[in-house]
Amino acid sequence: MRRKDFLKGASLASLGLVLPTSSFAQNSKTATGDACVLIPSETAGPFPLDLTENNTFFRQDVREDRTGVQLNVKIKVLGLDNCEPMQNVRVNIWHCDKDGVYSGYNSNNNPGSTTSTYLRGYQFSDANGEVEFITILPGWYNGRIAHIHFQVHVSSAYSAISQFTFDIATKNAIYAANSSLYTKGADPMTFASDNIFSDGVQYQLTSLTENADTGGWDATIEVSVQGSGTTTGLGHIEKEIGKVFSLGQNFPNPYQSQTSIPFTLKQNAEVKLELWDLSGKKVAVVLDESKMTGDYIIDINPKKLGLANGSYIYQLEAKNRNGVFRLPKMMTYIA
Repeated sequence: MRRKDFLKGASLASLGLVLPTSSFAQNSKTATGDACVLIPSETAGPFPLDLTENNTFFRQDVREDRTGVQLNVKIKVLGLDNCEPMQNVRVNIWHCDKDGVYSGYNSNNNPGSTTSTYLRGYQFSDANGEVEFITILPGWYNGRIAHIHFQVHVSSAYSAISQFTFDIATKNAIYAANSSLYTKGADPMTFASDNIFSDGVQYQLTSLTENADTGGWDATIEVSVQGSGTTTGLGHIEKEIGKVFSLGQNFPNPYQSQTSIPFTLKQNAEVKLELWDLSGKKVAVVLDESKMTGDYIIDINPKKLGLANGSYIYQLEAKNRNGVFRLPKMMTYIA
């Protein structure tokens, strides 16, 4: 399968499904430790791109040629109903560069290029509900404090969108320490003067921790979306795919020596099972043959496949007279 086809499957574009925006929630357990707190969704901003239609963006490192202080972003996604991790949900991020310019657009207030693709990408959450990106600390532009947009796609029926920002003193100190890069200087905006964060940033403020290994900084945030953790995720309510097959989570996960992938074929089909690394490179074709309806379990031996330690996407494709149907999930190999 070509990378483009994998990405179409991952985005469910092959089914022509629409991803509406709904409320977004940040995890904040109460004193009793048994509840999450919803926050309002935020605008996608003036410069979003539809990542589901472009095969460039399945990647962890989104920097391309952009210079700036390295920022390692970790987002943990939790289910609002039980505050448990949400596996196999797709998380998009996008933000401006150090000078406040977004990729993919060229206008008076965004003097960029319509063909550029920097600082945009998506990943799938792992068994802990986490995704990680390598990017740069964004700059600021007139009217907005420095921020990063993110969107969580749980299924074709539900997605959530919001933004996060940074401690002002720490962020401006980083700008000052790297003034040759961040030539616009300190961010003049405050949370109160920003039209998005003026109603509060309690659940949208990330930590900023210096990373001695990379020479950059780490930003982490927990967010909650509608649904229950551990059992919910991409594909559980995909009705069209469900008519053809169901794909289970590999077990055990994470794993060390071997794992098994279960699936049920509800229609006869040509079946492919492929593995992809998080940079969007196909690393193995595990299965490629005709199958009859029934239950199947496919064993994965990472050493035989030459897999390195880390997380991978496994995708099942079923092709028959009714079309081509694809569904991805995340698994993690701990060597």
